[in-house]
Formats: sequence, C-alpha cells, structure tokens
Amino acid sequence: MAAFITMFVSVFLAELGDKTQLATMLFASEKKAPPLLVFAASGGALLLSAAIATLLGTVASKYLSGVPLKLIAGLGFIAIGAMTVLQHYKGA
Repeated sequence: MAAFITMFVSVFLAELGDKTQLATMLFASEKKAPPLLVFAASGGALLLSAAIATLLGTVASKYLSGVPLKLIAGLGFIAIGAMTVLQHYKGA
C-alpha cells in the first residue's frame, strides 16, 4: 500500500499545472464537448500514457539493468528544463 501511495502522490504532483492539465482545462472551457466527455478523454489518454510508460519501464529494466534509470530520467528532465529556459531567452 505504501508503494501505491508513493506512486499516486508523485504522479499527482507531477501532473499539477503541466501542459496536460492546461490542455484539459482549455478543452473544458471551450464548451465544444460536455465536461464528462472531456474528463473521460483526458483520463483515458493519461491511462494509456501510463500503460505505455509502465511497459517501456518494465522492458528497459530487463535490458538496461546495469544502467541507473533514475539517473537517465533525471538527466532527461534537466535537458527538458534547459531547453525550456533557452526557448524563453530566445523569445520562442
């Protein structure tokens, strides 16, 4: 149960205020679709995305057991952050 709570809180906090949440709010505010449809579509997309990530993580752990996956993920986040900062200063 502790692992579930840790994963739930981690993903919940990671999703707060990200592009996915903003896109969902945008779709809900446009009133082109009922809120329940927006909720179902965004929830389904997150579920599919999590399923793909879980599958890839499982496969990666079998083939990359000697490589520290947390380090790779951390470096990836740093790279994305650096690109975002550079885009800001380039005016993109």
